[in-house]
Amino acid sequence: MAYSAPKTASNSGVIESAQAVLGDLIVETKDQADEITLTVRREGVADACRILRDTPGLEYHMLVEIAGVDYPERPERFEVNYHLLSMTMNRRIRIKVMTDERTPVPTVTTLWPVANWLEREVFDLYGVTFAGNSDLRRILTDYGFEGHPLRKDFPLTGFTEMRYSETEKRVVYEPVELAQDFRAFDFLTPWNGPEYRLPGDEKAEPQAAGAPSSAPAKAEAPKVTPATGAGERKDDKPYTTDHEDRKTAGVREAQAEARKPNEDKAAQHGGVKTDIDEPVPDSPNVTRDSGEAQ
Repeated sequence: MAYSAPKTASNSGVIESAQAVLGDLIVETKDQADEITLTVRREGVADACRILRDTPGLEYHMLVEIAGVDYPERPERFEVNYHLLSMTMNRRIRIKVMTDERTPVPTVTTLWPVANWLEREVFDLYGVTFAGNSDLRRILTDYGFEGHPLRKDFPLTGFTEMRYSETEKRVVYEPVELAQDFRAFDFLTPWNGPEYRLPGDEKAEPQAAGAPSSAPAKAEAPKVTPATGAGERKDDKPYTTDHEDRKTAGVREAQAEARKPNEDKAAQHGGVKTDIDEPVPDSPNVTRDSGEAQ
């Protein structure tokens, strides 16, 4: 029968075979959920990985990952886990060592050159140093970054934040400023016991069988106050269209001027009032007292 994936060899006998070849390097062994974990002495981790790689029957040739774990309450707070894969047996094993902030772990770059990047990642995020790594520098955080982000005592918001400054035309770092104090945030919701009552909460109160429902409150019409605005403007001409303005232009001024007495007209034009009457047209039908002469 053909298999779609390579067969996985059983883990039975792996711990015994590892104990036989590693001897005193092993501190603790664990077989849980079909995963074998070997805790070895920190100073012998490189030798333990080499033996597991080169021993026939074990043949863990590939280094898959190096992962760190932080337990601040422990004297040696950091765990460094090496995940190895046997390509011939198609099975995996985990090698674990303990260390603190100051004690370095021997490098395994002499066995797997790819361990350079993996050790740099653990150093960058946890601060664990590796003795013998010739290129131990940060790999994920920015230049000049302070601290190690995956430590449990590192704040989730970090210490600084960066942004691009349009005035300086470069990336600048500034202290983190939170717009809201999360520790004083009120997480209560309308379903988790607020002190106020929402419309409809009275329906949840127990009622006796056959009790009448409460009468709905009479809704009052909202009072609307008319807006007065700035009031009526004084000496404001009524609105007229452009056509009306052209048709009646000067009519009102001419009518007002015609109704003025002669004295006012003479004074307006700089004339002088005299006792001489105005000349009357030579017409037998027009007299001085007639309406036409006025």
